[in-house]
Amino acid sequence: MIDTEHTPLSQWHTLISEAEQAVGVTLEPELESYLVFTLMRYLDRPEMAQRVLALDYLEAAHCQGREQQERLRDVGDQCLLYSGLFPRRAERRRVRVSYYVDLGRSAYHHLGCCGTAHATLYAELARIFVIAMDILQAIRNLRQEQQLDPLGSLELWQDTGSAVARQALGDITDATPQADPDPRRTRGKGRLH
Repeated sequence: MIDTEHTPLSQWHTLISEAEQAVGVTLEPELESYLVFTLMRYLDRPEMAQRVLALDYLEAAHCQGREQQERLRDVGDQCLLYSGLFPRRAERRRVRVSYYVDLGRSAYHHLGCCGTAHATLYAELARIFVIAMDILQAIRNLRQEQQLDPLGSLELWQDTGSAVARQALGDITDATPQADPDPRRTRGKGRLH
């Protein structure tokens, strides 16, 4: 008898489901499966940490066909993982987490416009990138791992509208993030009041 209850696939699926519940969203089954398989695919790839994703994105632009699609998918997936599971990597590289969000969205968007068999899936991943990132960040919360510092949370909320970053701000201060009526004062969508 095969134990399907404790396979890596079922464990990742359970973790994603718990994180979705914590964030208060439910992904479509195809998107949820994509997220689970992305986590599984990158689980044993420590070399991922050495990649310069902007260069990978530019190199993908010079490729054609299947190779371009695979490279762009890898950029999008890695940006999603960095922004969701490893947001402090951005801090160490002296960029905002939104750098990974913007780059990942762009990679998925490009794939969504290619007319491939999975174009609709990639277009949807570009659209819900921040929600998927929030789900991955919720996994960190469930495991009680170190979150972004308050400034990092504010920047992420301002730049992307991340619900998890907004909640993190609410957990550390009585201030309430609100939309900024003058977008020239901040780069993103809000500030603390």
